[in-house]
Amino acid sequence: MKRKFLRLSFFVIYLSFSSHSQSVNWREIYPGVWKGVVGKPDVYNLLNAADVQPSPALQKLQKAAFPLNNTDISVEVKNGKTYLRFPLQRNEQLYGFGLNFQTIHQRGRIMQLHVDHYGKSDNGRTHAPTPFYISSLGYGVFVNSSKYIDVYAGSSVRKDSKNPPEVQDRNTDDSWSAHPYSDAVEMLVPAEGIEMYVFAGPKPVNVIERFNLLSGGGCLPPRWGLGFTQRVNRLYTDAQVKAEAKAFSDKGFPLDFIGLEPGWQSKSYPCTFEWDKTRFPNPEKVVKEMDEVGVKINLWTNPYVSPDAEIYSAIKPFTGSHTVWNGIVPDLSMPEARKILFDQFEKEHVKIGVSGYKIDEVDGYDSYVWPDVATFPSRHTSEQMRQTYGLLVQKYSYEMFRKNNRRTYSLVRGSNAGGSSFPYVIYNDNYSHEEFITALINSGYAGVLWTPEVRASKTSEEWLRRFQTVCFSPMAMINAWASSTQPWTFPEVAEQVKEVAQLRMRMMPYWYSTFAKYHYEGTPPFRGMSLEDGFGSDLTKEKTATNLEENPYEEATSREVKDQYMAGEYLLVAPMFTGQTSRKVILPKGKWYDFYNGNFVGDGQVITITPGLAKIPVFVKEGGIIPLMPPLLHAPKAGEKVDLEIRVYGKKPAVSRLYDDDGETFAYEKDQYSWRDLIVEEKNGVLKGRISEAENGKPNNFGRVKWHFITKSIK
Repeated sequence: MKRKFLRLSFFVIYLSFSSHSQSVNWREIYPGVWKGVVGKPDVYNLLNAADVQPSPALQKLQKAAFPLNNTDISVEVKNGKTYLRFPLQRNEQLYGFGLNFQTIHQRGRIMQLHVDHYGKSDNGRTHAPTPFYISSLGYGVFVNSSKYIDVYAGSSVRKDSKNPPEVQDRNTDDSWSAHPYSDAVEMLVPAEGIEMYVFAGPKPVNVIERFNLLSGGGCLPPRWGLGFTQRVNRLYTDAQVKAEAKAFSDKGFPLDFIGLEPGWQSKSYPCTFEWDKTRFPNPEKVVKEMDEVGVKINLWTNPYVSPDAEIYSAIKPFTGSHTVWNGIVPDLSMPEARKILFDQFEKEHVKIGVSGYKIDEVDGYDSYVWPDVATFPSRHTSEQMRQTYGLLVQKYSYEMFRKNNRRTYSLVRGSNAGGSSFPYVIYNDNYSHEEFITALINSGYAGVLWTPEVRASKTSEEWLRRFQTVCFSPMAMINAWASSTQPWTFPEVAEQVKEVAQLRMRMMPYWYSTFAKYHYEGTPPFRGMSLEDGFGSDLTKEKTATNLEENPYEEATSREVKDQYMAGEYLLVAPMFTGQTSRKVILPKGKWYDFYNGNFVGDGQVITITPGLAKIPVFVKEGGIIPLMPPLLHAPKAGEKVDLEIRVYGKKPAVSRLYDDDGETFAYEKDQYSWRDLIVEEKNGVLKGRISEAENGKPNNFGRVKWHFITKSIK
């Protein structure tokens, strides 16, 4: 009996130590940004892996009140796991939880945030499963863990809920629901504590800005990165690469960088990272020749080391227990592994002028990467390595370019929170045009960039529609590694393809300023409509023209909008998909104009458009100021002046900002950049435009300026 009592006493004591709820002591570390730590969090987390300095802009933000009731936040550490609970009101919608491809609204979803290749159900397994969500009420929550996190985003009801749903009888109540109202976001983290952040708004877009600034701000690509890129067939030779670039030039299609696929390496899957001497006998010469004609070279690779690689023996002690495609996996959390791998990259690639990488297979599927039973010499778990490997390859490859004072713009298959300042764009093997747009919208909530690339098409219509979309995305790219397609593959739409590619180049001053705002202010360059002022419950219902319809969406939270998005400060993009001849566009409150002709189209209404095949529908908000340059075949080089055409939309005075630096180096980090005001003023009843002078000693790469007041009369 005594022994039984002792066992029972021990069990009670064990429970008291292994299960306890803790209050969170939130500390405001920047204006509108609070940090809370509970228990004993893992030392290795997402922000530690990314290892970036928060942007100085955080200190300049306005103070804000803590946006949640702290007493409604529950944290419990139990049996080596941490249980989180955040309050959720009835009128909230949730956004975020990573780079999702099918859903924008995340309320009611159950997910496990887990780095993986594209999945079919938005279950949390994706290329960038960022553990960050944004509320439509204007706050955000970030859980800084490199573990797989289970999320119940308003999908479950506790018996002790302060806001229990009404109990209904399905037999008699037609309004009975299988998913009763839930008043909480709950998460389970397999760790003995957690580090968390809460972000204030007041608007949802301000929440995302603070989150991105905490991660160092958004990336600032080189100008050439915002031009056009062609990824060539996987087995092209140097002669074929040069011929491809010449064909672009001869036909008048812009081209800024060419991507070489696996065949540039002596062996791949696994990789040697060394040039194949039969296809590229003198790589330094061809890289230099291409650079002289304005075309950079980008290299495909994955990080898994072939037994035939020069670095194999040296790096082997610093690799994981399992292989990927028979290649050893460098433990990139270890400085020894990083030095060996990236010294090789620098010597073989960066030093001869290679501009960047396409880093493949750092995401999943489970059967393609190391298993969760793998071990690594750093003693970080395989789970932690899986969640952070994309961050690590971005960070340490990017540092090579920083060391050589040359900016890069590259591609990667996996990322996570903390990586917004890395100049990498995510891509994958999915090829649904519609889901490309959903992912582009979600990238703005996740703190990453995503490209809806063009590969192949069944018809000329599909080809053109896809091409139009990529020219209004972070990276305008054809990926012809398997198909060998070119912009003119469908001759019947070749001129329209050329026109939209030239428009991409003409808009480079706008795109470059948009990315500068991403870098300095954290504003996502491409983002969902829910982040736009005047979109949602305050949409008007008036009908002012025959093509304007009553808006059926009374609440922004009631229906997802997955087929239109904002590009930069002023542009609303509404892509057309194959087979569509017309579509509806939801205009936020305020006057909106057709991008191409300046005609007024509506104010806070749903319009139906029939745009034809030649152009992607784009609309500009009142006061939009869009700087354009001539349609060059290559991005301007450092010090090259370009003339500007500045388009003005609307009938009111307005101000915008135009960014400038050398476009190639990191001199902007040493104050070698300028913001110039684009000012529209009314003088004697007439709108006039002027541009502020560049400061002495600051970059000034603009020549003549022509103002174009494009808006026609308003009916």
